[in-house]
Amino acid sequence: MTRICIRHDVAVLLLVLVAACAGGPPLDGSRTVRADAELDRLAEEFIDGYLAWRPQAGTALGLHEYDGKMTDYRRASLDAELDRLKAFERKLAARNTNALSRRASYDFRILRAAIQSEIFKFEDMAGYTTNPMTYAGAFDVNIYIKRNFAPLEDRVKSVIAILSQAPAVMAAARVNLAESLPKPYVETAIEVANGAAAFLSKDLVEALAEVKSESLKSAFVEANQRALAELREFAAYLTKEKLPKSRQQYALGRAKYQKMLNVQELIELSPERLLEIGLQELRREQQLFAEAARGIDPAKKPIEVFREIQRDHPTEQNLIPDTKKNLEAIRQFVIDREIVTLPSEVRVRVEETPPFARATSFASMDTPGPFETKATEAYYYVTPVELHWTPQQKEEWLTAFNFYTTDIVSIHEAYPGHYTQFLCLNASPATKVEKIFQSYAFTEGWAHYTEQMMIDAGFGAAASQHPSPADRVKAAKYRLAQSVEALLRLCRLCVSIKTHCEGMSIEDGAKFFEENCYYEHKPARQEALRGTFDPEYLYYTVGKLQILKLRRDYQRQEGAAFSLQKFHDEMLRHGMPPIRLLREVMLKDPASWDQTL
Repeated sequence: MTRICIRHDVAVLLLVLVAACAGGPPLDGSRTVRADAELDRLAEEFIDGYLAWRPQAGTALGLHEYDGKMTDYRRASLDAELDRLKAFERKLAARNTNALSRRASYDFRILRAAIQSEIFKFEDMAGYTTNPMTYAGAFDVNIYIKRNFAPLEDRVKSVIAILSQAPAVMAAARVNLAESLPKPYVETAIEVANGAAAFLSKDLVEALAEVKSESLKSAFVEANQRALAELREFAAYLTKEKLPKSRQQYALGRAKYQKMLNVQELIELSPERLLEIGLQELRREQQLFAEAARGIDPAKKPIEVFREIQRDHPTEQNLIPDTKKNLEAIRQFVIDREIVTLPSEVRVRVEETPPFARATSFASMDTPGPFETKATEAYYYVTPVELHWTPQQKEEWLTAFNFYTTDIVSIHEAYPGHYTQFLCLNASPATKVEKIFQSYAFTEGWAHYTEQMMIDAGFGAAASQHPSPADRVKAAKYRLAQSVEALLRLCRLCVSIKTHCEGMSIEDGAKFFEENCYYEHKPARQEALRGTFDPEYLYYTVGKLQILKLRRDYQRQEGAAFSLQKFHDEMLRHGMPPIRLLREVMLKDPASWDQTL
C-alpha cells in the first residue's frame, strides 16, 4: 500500500486554496485552519497526559493500551499532575480564540471546563488529602470481568498488575491523607474498603475460576491475597487512627460551591437562586404527586396510594423476563411516537446484576466506552432477590420493582435514557474531546428528563381519545411513579445546597428526605450522607430543568418546524457538554444563551 504524507503547511495551503475557490477569504481561512490545528494538537497532548495519569478511565473509554495500569498516588505524582493541569489552563487562557472555527471554539470551551473542573477537585474538594474513599475504592477491576474485550488470560494479567499495586496505593494514602478527616468520609471509606475486600475474596475469585493456566492462577492468588490484606489493614487503620480524630466539618462553603457550579457546568446562578428554584419545583411536584394519587384513590393519603401500587410487582422468577418484555414495549413507543431517532437496531441486553455488583446496585446501565471496538454489547442490569432472603425481604425488594417504577427506571437507563444517549453519541460526528469529557448535568439530566418527557408524551396512557376509568387509573399510577423519582432528585438539589452553603446536618438532611420525598429513615439518611461527599448530585434536577428550558426556547425558535424528535436528535449529536454550551449550538439568538434555567 502506498502511503501519502502531506506536510502540515502544505495541507494548510491546500485548504486555504479550497476556501478561496469556494469564495471564502484566503487569509481568514488560513488563520482559522492554523488556529484549529493548533488547538487540536494541544487537545491531543492534554488527553494523552490526562489518560496516562488516569489509565482506568482510558480502559473504560475502550482504549486498551491503558489496561492493567493504575494512577500513581504518590505525593510527587499528585503535585506533577496538578502542575500539568495548571500549565494547560494557562496555555488555554492565553490563547486568542477569535480565529477558531465554531467547532473548535466549542471544543476549546469543553476542554477548558474539564481542566478547570479537575483543578477544582484537586484544590477545592481536596479528594486526595481529605477523602479516603479515593483509595478504598481504587481497585475497581469490574470492567475486566464484565466486558470480554480481550482473552480471559490477558484480562487476568491486567487484574494482577492492578492488584499488585495495592501496597503502594495504601502507603500513599497514609502519607497523603490529612490528620483529621470529615467523619462521613471516614465512615463511608471503611464500608467501601470492607466491601472491596469482600469482592476480592469471593466474587472476583469466582469470576476468574475458569482460568486454566496454573502459573497465572498462582500469580493471581498471590496478588489478590496481598490486596485483600492491604484493604483490610486500611479499614482497620481508618477505624483506629482516623475515626477517633474525625470531624463533622465537610461543607464546601458558599464560595467554593458557587465555583463548583461555574467551573463544572458554567452556571452563574447563585446557590440561593438555585435553592429557591428547587424549593418551588419541589412544592409543585408534591402537588402533582397528590393529584395523581387522588386520581387513583381520593379516600387515602397520597403516600398510602403509592405504597399500594408498589405491591403490584413481578414474581422473583418473572422479574427479568417482565423487565425485558416491557423494555421492548418502551422502545417501540419511542419509535411510534417519534420521540428520538434510534440509530441502531442493536438491543440492550437485560440481565441480572452480576453478584459482585449487587451490594450497591438496584438497576444500572453498562455501556461500552465510545472507543470500544470489541466488547460492544451493552447491559441493562437488574438486581434480583437473593435465594437466602426471607419471604419478607424478598417482598420488600420486589416492591421497588413494581411495574410502574420499573418502567420509569427502564426509561431512565435505556430508552430513551442512557443507552439511547450512548447510541446517538456513537453515531454522531462528535470529536474526541466531545466524547471523552462529559457534563454530569447533561448525562444524568438527560436520563432524568426522559422520565417526565415520556409520561408527558403519553406513555402509560390509553391510546383512545375516550379512556376508560381503568385507563385513567393506570395513567395516574405511571405519573405517580415518575413523580416519586422527581421528588427524590429535587430533594438532592435542596439538601446539597443546604448542606454545603447553610450548614445542614446529616440528620436534618435525612429528615428533609423523609418529609419531602417520603423515604424511610435508613434510605433517607443514606441520601443525606451521600450529599456530604457528592455535592454534585444536585445536577440530576439542574440538568433536567436546563433541558426543559432549552426545549421551550428551541420550540419558540423553530415554530411550526419544531418536533420532539428534531429537538432530541439535535441535542444528542454534540457530545455531552455543559448545557450552557449546548444553548449556543442550538439557539440562534445570542440573547437567549445565558438563560440556563
